[in-house]
Amino acid sequence: MTPKTFKTTKRRSINLSNAQVTKQYLLDNCAIPLVIETQQERIDLISWSLNHRDLIDHHLQQEGAILFRGFEIGNVEKFEKFMTSVFGHLLDYSYGSTPRSKLDGKVYTSTEYPSNQSISLHNEMSYTSNYPLKIAFYCLKAAEQGGATPIANSRKIFNKINPKIRDKFQNKGVMYVRNYSDKLDLPWQKVFQTDDKAKVEAYCKQAGIDFQWRGNNLRTCEVCQAVVKHPHTQEMVWFNQAHLFHVSSLQPEVKDNLLAVLKEEELPRNTYYGDGKPIEDSVLAEIRHLYEQEAVCFPWQSGDLLLLDNLLTAHGRQPFSGSRQVVVAMG
Repeated sequence: MTPKTFKTTKRRSINLSNAQVTKQYLLDNCAIPLVIETQQERIDLISWSLNHRDLIDHHLQQEGAILFRGFEIGNVEKFEKFMTSVFGHLLDYSYGSTPRSKLDGKVYTSTEYPSNQSISLHNEMSYTSNYPLKIAFYCLKAAEQGGATPIANSRKIFNKINPKIRDKFQNKGVMYVRNYSDKLDLPWQKVFQTDDKAKVEAYCKQAGIDFQWRGNNLRTCEVCQAVVKHPHTQEMVWFNQAHLFHVSSLQPEVKDNLLAVLKEEELPRNTYYGDGKPIEDSVLAEIRHLYEQEAVCFPWQSGDLLLLDNLLTAHGRQPFSGSRQVVVAMG
């Protein structure tokens, strides 16, 4: 299924503090993302957002995704200041699942996978019980070709999943099993951002994560939610990464090569139902298909800022060529 693609709709002007700013949807009959765009140069997004916090909150809860376009941001430091001014305390990317580099403060590079790889739609850190409610992406430099950040409505995903599948996940949850080593995937030092085993153990105990040391390597197991109720809208959303962590998400050749040298329980990551029973490949294929159906894509412009309610909206990444600089912060 081809994702919904970029197409502008008629702009509607809104009266916002003596500044000519418009809001519009990028797609007909699709409410994400809402675009808030300035028609004047050098309108500072931080000052504007502080004067329109209620508007931002309203649209985040209604649409789940806002694309700010044309505002003055300029650099990573100002991006972090925007996020802090609107949402207060920002989160560290601790217990992460993908390679990222920390920049200024609590701003990180987006996932550092090779540019020819895509990243499936997912809600940030939905594989743990300690997840951000908001996430924002700031495009310092758009790729020469490709590199879109597709998004999808998690409410629609929840409603479209076969009720029998949904109820089973809702009742059992999702078990995430991870094996960290220097040779495959991410080492535990990178994931937990420390070389101190005692700090790792303290984190796991506080978060309710089972752990086991195997020499200098680590194995963790955690059962988390499959769905959540949004704290403000009270809507149910699909909120897990069962489809992303499961061994069936790997390319067949990669999967076969790993299973030729590792037992299933030794794989870098895998998912099960919360009771430890296998998740059927057909079930995960159906879920991936729904994500593809709901995916909405638009081309980045340098200077764009995409703000998401992390519960209401999933995100991913398409392959790209050339240089691409997109940074991320979580609140």
